Amino acid sequence: MSDMKTMIMDAAERRIQAGGFGGFSFREIAMDVGIKSSSVHYHFPTKEDLAAAVVRRWADRTSENIDQALQKDPDPVRVWTKALRGTAHSESHMCPCTVLGASSYDLPEQVAAEVKRFFQMCQHKLVAEGLSPNKASEFLSTLIGALVVANALRDTKEYDRATSGLLDKRERLGV
Repeated sequence: MSDMKTMIMDAAERRIQAGGFGGFSFREIAMDVGIKSSSVHYHFPTKEDLAAAVVRRWADRTSENIDQALQKDPDPVRVWTKALRGTAHSESHMCPCTVLGASSYDLPEQVAAEVKRFFQMCQHKLVAEGLSPNKASEFLSTLIGALVVANALRDTKEYDRATSGLLDKRERLGV
């Protein structure tokens, strides 16, 4: 991937994290990167193409990061909780898939499909790591909800408060 394409995606990711699909335009991305909006269109013909690419990249990175972390620590509850804690405590505080997932019925089909793919990937990995499908859904919902609440309250410690008991509840999660 070219450096310019990466810079465009990085700028779009930041804007999606802050304002969802409606929270960015090609003109704003171009200003963020220091190029003309036609250059953004060169790399991503439509806003839908750009948003889908951002979500796909986030999903792929998340999947890789989880796989790498599980090689060092086989406890999926600890790995996933820690991974999303990193997001909660990052500068952006939010996973773009979480932001977009809340409005997925209003997203263009291409973007909604990538958001769905992200959450399905998360659930499939959790099941593969030993959680039942119901417990995987419950656990993922707790983590995603913790991100949303922490963001809404503008208090990253809220993520820690919401997830602090998860490691103690591993047995309930079926791990």
